[in-house]
Amino acid sequence: MTMALPHDHGQAIEHNLAQMPASEDFQAAADIFKQLCDPNRIRIFWLLCHCEECVINIAALVHMSSPAVSHHLRQLKASKLIVSRREGKEVYYRCSDTKVAQMLHPMIEKIVEISCPSEQ
Repeated sequence: MTMALPHDHGQAIEHNLAQMPASEDFQAAADIFKQLCDPNRIRIFWLLCHCEECVINIAALVHMSSPAVSHHLRQLKASKLIVSRREGKEVYYRCSDTKVAQMLHPMIEKIVEISCPSEQ
């Protein structure tokens, strides 16, 4: 079904977007972007794209307290951007192998104009 727009700008967009998904269909993308609204969370995610680390080392690397880092890690893990594994009493975190996480890593580097530490 083609929708008639109030203003015709000669683009024929009504026909091309006749099957535009509903707002709810974009919720997964909105949830991911909510996770990345904090620069510290982005730094932590970027760091974990390059290594697997424990909370205490992550906190030292990003100059934050362990509780603050733990909060960000919970958020990133809930959105499936990172994964964890336990070894004894220690929990290690790293970037997940999901399609979304793997796409975000180079996107962040392009936006921030940085490159992977291994490429320097």
